[in-house]
Amino acid sequence: MSEVSSAAPRRRLSKQERRTQLLEVARGLIRDAGTYEFTLGRLAERAGVTKPLVYDHFGDRAGVFAELYREFEEQQRKTLADALADAEPELSVVAGLVAGAYIDCCLAEGRELADVVAALAGFSTLGGVRQEAEDAYLAMCRTALEPFMGPLGLAGLQAVTGAGDALARTALDGRISAAQARSTLTTVVLAVVGGNGFKED
Repeated sequence: MSEVSSAAPRRRLSKQERRTQLLEVARGLIRDAGTYEFTLGRLAERAGVTKPLVYDHFGDRAGVFAELYREFEEQQRKTLADALADAEPELSVVAGLVAGAYIDCCLAEGRELADVVAALAGFSTLGGVRQEAEDAYLAMCRTALEPFMGPLGLAGLQAVTGAGDALARTALDGRISAAQARSTLTTVVLAVVGGNGFKED
């Protein structure tokens, strides 16, 4: 008489749980081989699911890149919001929190984020995805910083994110420390807030 297996049946993932799993697997694939080698077929194989299921979630590889970027931006905004929630109303403190949240999120995502951003640039239909997410983050930065010096222009806010991207990449390369990246970006934020050339026209 054969033994009856005592193993519990595997629970079927909800659609959202499956999407989360697929994005995590996609991150791993990009971390291992970059975006050039990334296909939905490889994603399905690594995740142990069928190709149609992956296509149903994302449509195409551009859809995967867009979702990964949106997820990163959502985490970045949450990190900044959490940091600012109980912050002392002092410019140096707020500037440090804005800079630290930006650098820490970029470092947490690692090189795969840079690969995803580069991949998004290759899809003209997704140009608005990054812009939309970046605008939402910059709006948070503006709200946090304007009480100290008045309205900030877009040029100044873009200077912060541009410097943040460059510093994060340099830290990921091991050429500077995370602490140096945070400190330098804090200096940039303070310069932007105090610089008349960065005020809103």
